[in-house]
Amino acid sequence: MSADALLTATNRSKLGSAESRRLRWAGRIPANVYGHKQPVQSVTVGETELNSLIRGGVRVVDLDVDGKHDKAVIKDIQWDAMGSEIIHVDLFRVDPNERVNVDVPIELKGTAPGVLSGGVLEQPIHHVQIDVLAYEIPSVITVKIGALGLGQAIYVRDLPLPKSAHVHTPADAIIVHVVQVNTRALDAVAAPAEPEVVGKKPGEAAAAEPAKDAKKK
Repeated sequence: MSADALLTATNRSKLGSAESRRLRWAGRIPANVYGHKQPVQSVTVGETELNSLIRGGVRVVDLDVDGKHDKAVIKDIQWDAMGSEIIHVDLFRVDPNERVNVDVPIELKGTAPGVLSGGVLEQPIHHVQIDVLAYEIPSVITVKIGALGLGQAIYVRDLPLPKSAHVHTPADAIIVHVVQVNTRALDAVAAPAEPEVVGKKPGEAAAAEPAKDAKKK
């Protein structure tokens, strides 16, 4: 976690939907802090500050609640109906030395040369589950595919992970690969089949034409 990932919060005593709307109009986001067998704490955080951290991919923050500091994970975020504004957030207290289980998304970066050679890029796995020290939780795992050729693959064991991370997904599972397109199969599907004459066996339709010509003579 970056030392600058500080989130300042203020205790709130008034609850309810009307109070929450008033807070959001004032640029504050209602939040709950829980975990470590402590009572749930109702607080507010700055909307601009919270948005900046989330957009920056921060998952663990140094939470300052009226001068008291805790490490906390941004656990659950509630968005408005349009998905553009945060209306509530839950923060989970953690010990920097404790391990947590998280699902981390995988993000591909670059263009695979194998695709330019006629292959198809396939990504069977889009996220992996890891357990990791709380302060090392990654927001995303970036996989560079700029050297991925035709017939090549990147496996779970190749992922760039924090030193403390243990992956629960099998190490030999394929994250992304470039496969060869079976052009013969595609051609067979694309080629139209000749229509059959209903009620006649193959060859009967062709044999019927000379017989018609013979009657006309």
